[in-house]
Order: sequence, then C-alpha cells, then structure tokens
Amino acid sequence: MSIEETLRKLNEMKLFGMARSFEEKRKTPEYKDVPPEEYLGYLVDEEYLYRKNNRLKRLLETAKLKIPQSCFEEIDYRTPRSLAKNQVLGLQNTEWLESHQNVLITGPTGVGKSYLACALGQWACRMGYPTLYQRWPRLLGDLFASKGDGGYLKHLDRLARVKLLIIDDFGINPLNASERKDFLEIVEDRYMTGATVITSQLPVKDWHEYIGEATLADAICDRLFHVAHKLELKGESMRKKKGKD
Repeated sequence: MSIEETLRKLNEMKLFGMARSFEEKRKTPEYKDVPPEEYLGYLVDEEYLYRKNNRLKRLLETAKLKIPQSCFEEIDYRTPRSLAKNQVLGLQNTEWLESHQNVLITGPTGVGKSYLACALGQWACRMGYPTLYQRWPRLLGDLFASKGDGGYLKHLDRLARVKLLIIDDFGINPLNASERKDFLEIVEDRYMTGATVITSQLPVKDWHEYIGEATLADAICDRLFHVAHKLELKGESMRKKKGKD
C-alpha cells in the first residue's frame, strides 16, 4: 500500500492525529529504524493527545467561562483575602465532581470569586467534565425567555445534565415568586446528580432570607448545603489594590 493511500485511509477514518504524526515521522531519520510496535505506539499517543486536546477545546468553548484563562496554577495566595491554599488544593481532584458536591464562594466585590469559580470550571474541563458558566441575572433572564418560546423544560434539562454548573453573582437582584420556583427546579434537578459552584457577595447565612419564601428557601438551602465546600473570602477589592500600585 502506498503512503498516500495509508494517509487517505487514516484521514477517512478521522484518525487525524495519527495521520499527521505518520506524515511527520516518516520524514524524520531518527524514526527510520524504530521497531514497528514502538512506532505504532508513537502514532497512537499522537492520536490520543489530538483527541484529548480537541475535547478540551470543545468543553472550554461550551463552558463559556467568564475568565477562560483562569487556572489553579495562577491563583494569587499572596494577597490577604482569607483564601486557604490547602482548601483550594483539596479541590484539585475529581472526588467532589464525582460525588456531586457543591462549592460556595462568598465575599465582597473584587476579591476574586469569579476567578476562583472559573478556575474550578477550567479544571473540570481539563478532567473531561462538561461545564457551563452562567451569571445569575442572565440565568434567570434566559429561563424567563424560555417560558415564552416553549423551551423552558428543554432549558432546565440542559442545566440539569451538565456535570458542573457555575452560577456567578448569586443574590445581586431581588427574587420574585417565579424565580424562586425556577431556582428550586434547578437545585432539585441537580441534587446528587451534578456539582454546582456558586459565587455571591451575600454570606451563606443570609441566603435563606434572600430567597424569601420559607418553604422554598428550606428546600433550596438544604440541598445546596448538604455536601458543600465553603470558601469565605474577605478583604479589599483586588481591582482597587492593583489601581493603587
């Protein structure tokens, strides 16, 4: 079989990483005398990396992270904001994702809540977990709009199926009765089936009062707090601090 025919078949079978590697290595003298099984191993490794990188790219695009470049490696522990490094390091595994645990990040504006949430989202994507980032006002607005176009249940299903849902800026606007019910639907659907990260300027102890209606607030808070990691940040806005430097 000719080299051109081999390449054609590899590409036809969508083994693009393997095809690219084969074409490159056949022109490289150092691979000329490599044993067949070792040579095949190189090609398989290239295909594996190609697919893994493509999947990560798709997951990050679908996640729509507010800060896509955020990552654990770049988290600032030097600025005083009550961020315990060991607590963050403890989340650099898939246990909390597999166990459908929640991460609740609270603190004043500008202390890096969104960055932390997006770093968790980026980590989840790197581990192969479908992730979705939503700002709280936009989440509520999209749900309201979906009721008008007949897509409400489909929209709820999408929020339920994603492995990690990030809700940023929770609690910045008052809730009406319909929005409380929507939030309960989201939390109920995800309870023990998916992990959720929530950021808020409101302390966790005030979430029940913010939600408002006691029965719904009890149900929502019980599910959110059942198995949750709480990161309570404090201190001056990091944006203000950088402006002074």
